[in-house]
Amino acid sequence: MIERYTLPEMGAVWTEKNKYKLWLQLELAVCEMLVSKNVIPAEAFETIRKKADFSIERIDEIEAVTRHDVVAFLTCVAEYVGPEARFIHLGMTSSDLLDTTAAIRLRDSADILIKNIESILQVLKRRALEFKMTPMIGRTHGIHAEPVTFGLKLALWYQEMMRNQNRMEQAKLSVSVGKISGAVGTYAHLDPDIERDVCRKLGLVPARISTQVIQRDRYIDFMTAIAVTGTTLEKIATEIRHLQRSEVLEAEEYFARGQKGSSAMPHKRNPITCENLCGLARLLRSNCMAEMENNALWHERDISHSSVERVILPDSAILLNYMLVKATDLIDRLLVYPENMLSNLRKYGDLIYSEGILLALVEKGLTREEAYALVQRNAMEAWKGNSGFKDLLLADREVMVHLVPEEIEDLCSLEKALRHTDFIFRRVFGDS
Repeated sequence: MIERYTLPEMGAVWTEKNKYKLWLQLELAVCEMLVSKNVIPAEAFETIRKKADFSIERIDEIEAVTRHDVVAFLTCVAEYVGPEARFIHLGMTSSDLLDTTAAIRLRDSADILIKNIESILQVLKRRALEFKMTPMIGRTHGIHAEPVTFGLKLALWYQEMMRNQNRMEQAKLSVSVGKISGAVGTYAHLDPDIERDVCRKLGLVPARISTQVIQRDRYIDFMTAIAVTGTTLEKIATEIRHLQRSEVLEAEEYFARGQKGSSAMPHKRNPITCENLCGLARLLRSNCMAEMENNALWHERDISHSSVERVILPDSAILLNYMLVKATDLIDRLLVYPENMLSNLRKYGDLIYSEGILLALVEKGLTREEAYALVQRNAMEAWKGNSGFKDLLLADREVMVHLVPEEIEDLCSLEKALRHTDFIFRRVFGDS
């Protein structure tokens, strides 16, 4: 019985040693099934099981001559096993070995990524609840819009990361598929039940149909889930970079004792983690595009996909793993400045409540165009700094024909603007 590969660190999944270990496990699993079919003598399988091994150095030596990695591996194993090695790889093609074990590595990578997404979700939730009612200005086009809370930003990221978790779980199902169906997928030399039983032992599902390879739309699912998760981390990092700008300074990356921000300017505290995340997300997207090119192969298979995947699959899995760990630490230790948030929110006085005034005038019977003109006229004067927006409204007879001072006071209320925050939080987090 082949034990399912235990969950290691991401780097260990993609080592050459692990690859060959999985290759050997798969070959032994097929041999074991062939014994039950009386294709391989039980005594021969016992010899294979006891003696089968490999040396990475020897495989490299053989591959330098054969220029074929699977042949080199099988030749190396045969040197350990002896004559009974003739029963290894019966009826199989290289991709039976490569793609079925790749499924295990992709599945194990997905498991690790899902665990790391769970970790960042926990931190996002904790900090969202911490800053649930911490008011700050919302910005559209980079310009002051209406009030939000910092907790709402974190809750938004949490909800998106939940979708990333769902995408990764679906991608895991998509790639957890094996095939042992031979050179063109017709089971010409191995019965389908061999594939079924071996896949079951490895924790995989047999492909319903394949060519020489597992179809690459499955890999695209995996790479897309990685790339989209990367865009979420980039979104978070981009927002923090803007909030850390000197003229904003509403939040800031943790700056460790002894850390240096610049070789020239000792005062610098730069958002380097955020900038790294933004840059690395570009690699994930480009790797995803490369995998999309791998779906269209010649006929039943060529190897144009192989060289690409040797780079992009481990690189993307390891890279997103790294990014999730860094982003989790970033959010966990993020420095937040509520007083600066409140100061920036109040920078232009009551201008940020202009929509409420507009809607109130419409409710009083004005057309939207008439109401907009009245409010904008006062807003532009306030923007110039000539007077406060609320004072201008109170002094505008055309406005005050329709509103009373108490109404304007109520409409220019931070509490009124944020009154549905509890509702949004319940919808995102339940009753936490």
